[in-house]
Amino acid sequence: MGIYFGTDGIRGIYGEELSPSLAYKTGNSLSRFCKNKKVLIGKDSRSTGDILTLSLSSGLLNNGVDVIDVGLCPTPCIAYLTKKLGFDFGVMISASHNPPEYNGIKIFDKDGYKINEEFENQIERKIMFELSTDYKNIGKYKYSPRLINKYIESIVDISSSLENLKIVVDCANGASTKVAKKVFKNLNSNCFYSGMQKNGLKINEKCGALHIENLKKLVKKHNADIGFAFDGDADRIMVCDENGKTVDGDEILYLLSKYLPEKCPNLVGTTLTNKALEDALAKNHIKLIRADVGDKYVIEIMKNKNILLGGEPSGHIIVKSHSTTGDGVLTAVMLANILNKSEKKLSKLIDYTPYPQENKNVAVVDKFRILNSSKLTKEILKLQQKFKDEGRVLVRASGTEQKIRIMCEHKDKEIAKNSAIKLEKIVEEINNQM
Repeated sequence: MGIYFGTDGIRGIYGEELSPSLAYKTGNSLSRFCKNKKVLIGKDSRSTGDILTLSLSSGLLNNGVDVIDVGLCPTPCIAYLTKKLGFDFGVMISASHNPPEYNGIKIFDKDGYKINEEFENQIERKIMFELSTDYKNIGKYKYSPRLINKYIESIVDISSSLENLKIVVDCANGASTKVAKKVFKNLNSNCFYSGMQKNGLKINEKCGALHIENLKKLVKKHNADIGFAFDGDADRIMVCDENGKTVDGDEILYLLSKYLPEKCPNLVGTTLTNKALEDALAKNHIKLIRADVGDKYVIEIMKNKNILLGGEPSGHIIVKSHSTTGDGVLTAVMLANILNKSEKKLSKLIDYTPYPQENKNVAVVDKFRILNSSKLTKEILKLQQKFKDEGRVLVRASGTEQKIRIMCEHKDKEIAKNSAIKLEKIVEEINNQM
């Protein structure tokens, strides 16, 4: 991570870590790496999206780069169109699952992949040194929301009619509000929608992938077959079955690995992927490869090893034959097709039980000093020896906050819970001594 770039682009509270000035400088710096002098840009529904879009665009325009702005759209739409239409880069103005006061800048390369840390560092090195061209060569700005239809068509084209399904969709008052409705309408599905406000002040607020309680209630109310909830920029998805039970990213990966037409000898998860999924995949002769937490690390391994399928428990699902980043709407359509063709209830399609997990997030003064503490290390090793093959222990530093994240997973729920509490107390003791 650099000065401005974190685990997923530039992100922060508007007016504090992120400002129009920084957006302008980022656009101006990015302009120096443009060969074809054209960049695509989109945004989610946040109230600060317009000013950051225009600020970043100004930085590009001032150094002779043309900007095509498609407006409100999901993050994977930008990744898809960047590659398909030959842009130098695609930029998404979004803070993903964060609250409304946050915003961010995600950058995709010409192939539709998030730029790597090395390139982020190159942008940062040039961010303070402005370049501009003369008035004759200033770039052109064009607002072209119709381009989003190409992304919608790409999803509709892989699906059969979903007219036999009753579906609930929660768009988190975010980027998918227009796209999801058009996709499911084109597929003739019987849909009920929630989280459809676009004013940006309620994005991710008690709705969407991080708060699926509302989705569960609506699925039961409408007697639906399945429910989908996206996050603010729709690169993540959470699902619930006909009984209102949560289906997380691990279980989504399991279904896709079984029912996709392409063979998946390997699948990429993360250090947070439940061991029960690893065991279930092994029974189907599929090897789980673990990446660090973060969809860009999952995608990196998928690219390097040419693996079709990968994702995270949080709902970033990547099907490389169709997308270069997590895509909530695409994943929803794929799952709906699996359900439709199987003629079974979703609850009957998932035939493994995840190990109970206990997660703790502890605010600390210095996360790296605590993580390297001998006292904490000894306790982690002791628990790992105790768990053996029946569970896992993971203690890591948060990539975005001053927090230590603790995950204990075990076949026995009480063992997982008590172990996590014990580690939490140790972290708090060490922190209080600083």
